[in-house]
Amino acid sequence: MLTVRKSRDRGWADHGWLKSHHSFSFAGYYDPRHMGWGNLRVINEDRIAPGAGFGTHGHRDMEIISYVLSGELAHKDSLGNVVGIPPGEVQRMSAGRGVQHSEFNHAPEQTTHFLQIWIEPNVTGIPPSYEQKAFPESDKRGQLRLVASPDAAQGSVLIHADARLYAGLFDAGEQAELALAPGRKAYVQVLQGQISVNGQALEAGDAVQAEGVALLQLNQGLGAEVLVFDLAP
Repeated sequence: MLTVRKSRDRGWADHGWLKSHHSFSFAGYYDPRHMGWGNLRVINEDRIAPGAGFGTHGHRDMEIISYVLSGELAHKDSLGNVVGIPPGEVQRMSAGRGVQHSEFNHAPEQTTHFLQIWIEPNVTGIPPSYEQKAFPESDKRGQLRLVASPDAAQGSVLIHADARLYAGLFDAGEQAELALAPGRKAYVQVLQGQISVNGQALEAGDAVQAEGVALLQLNQGLGAEVLVFDLAP
């Protein structure tokens, strides 16, 4: 079964310095029909205004992934990491038994546009940890590149969760497939452009929830950038 979630149906928050679309219930947005999908708990599409950001705050027992689309995200945490995250790089933070961090856009004239993703871990109380890797456009062009996994396969960042995250870029004539094991769930989030997933036409901000589906087929892309999640039930 495939269920399409249109961009306009997501939660929305406008804090002035931050504009955010919520795929699942988060903060002031609550919808009992959208509390997560499998062990995927949060997808927030955030736009941070120049010179603004999230002050220091804490997390526990969550796998947190940042995927930057434009601008740069400045990250600082209690583990001693002080880094910038540009487009094309994936950041993973395992909050474990507790971590403090902040995220800012220090650019004077450019908005930082990124996705904040939370996945529920399969182990709790571990030491917090951090990882960041670059995945060039050529690795994602016309294919699904594994960027996060529980075994760091293919050079992906390591997450402590039963989930795999793929990123892909697609234009006309480019296509990809992803086989799903029985009982698995999947979630496809369109970040930019247009694409078809199993015959469903999607645009930027749209998503597809898949359950009981053996194969995902992505084609008919037009400037498309997508994230595909292979998830525990």
